[in-house]
Amino acid sequence: MIFRRIDKATYAIATIASLVIILPMVALLTKVPWATLIERLREPNSISAIKLSLWSSLLAAVIVVVLGVPLAWFLARGSDRVTNVLRPLVLAPIVLPPTVAGMALLALLGRNGLLGRYIFQLTGWSMPFTSSAVVLVGVFVGMPFLALIVESTFRQLPRDLEDAAVTDRASALTLFLCIALPQSRNGIATGALLAWARALGEFGATMMFAGSLPGRTQTWPMQVYFAMDVDMGTAYALSAVMVFVAVAVVFALRKHLRNAFIQ
Repeated sequence: MIFRRIDKATYAIATIASLVIILPMVALLTKVPWATLIERLREPNSISAIKLSLWSSLLAAVIVVVLGVPLAWFLARGSDRVTNVLRPLVLAPIVLPPTVAGMALLALLGRNGLLGRYIFQLTGWSMPFTSSAVVLVGVFVGMPFLALIVESTFRQLPRDLEDAAVTDRASALTLFLCIALPQSRNGIATGALLAWARALGEFGATMMFAGSLPGRTQTWPMQVYFAMDVDMGTAYALSAVMVFVAVAVVFALRKHLRNAFIQ
């Protein structure tokens, strides 16, 4: 049955568009060796990669919330002259090619990088190709998603409460902590979950900046890539779990994502 407000041509095109997205995931699931799924996921390299991706992406998400929520508040309430320039720069990693993102981090924090050279001279420590690099990549690629969602949430807050707080001589910090944050908790949770999912699935930037050292920097997506040369069944098994995670995240956030940009 076709909805009365949707013509047949639009309905057909929408169906084709949906299939373009859905069919590859369905095809992937048909290739999974379900009978040996658990055994393949419990292989040492798989377990190591999954653990690294989980803890590093969770830590990245926490850092993103701590830094990104104040950033989103500044973008929502700061001077337009500043935010109109800052916003495109902050959101650029969303569309930046992953390899370029990795090169940018290397240029900043590599042993000969803009800041990395001084860190290495002072401490003898270099961030690239360490687990810290995996976390930083997650922060870099995940923060724009939180900033985008949370800024939109802040902009939708009722102005009357803010005006009343200002009338009562509430400080700017009180306004942020006691009024903006409690009312925006759903948007913050949505942004944090999206940032976590983005960090969990990052491949290109992590490969460039952190490398792929088994047990140290080889993440879940990297293990999928390298498993393709050894055992396609394991690659499909790892991929299938990531598909389920992705669908679960978007399904859980479906209402919040739909309402995030309604103003």
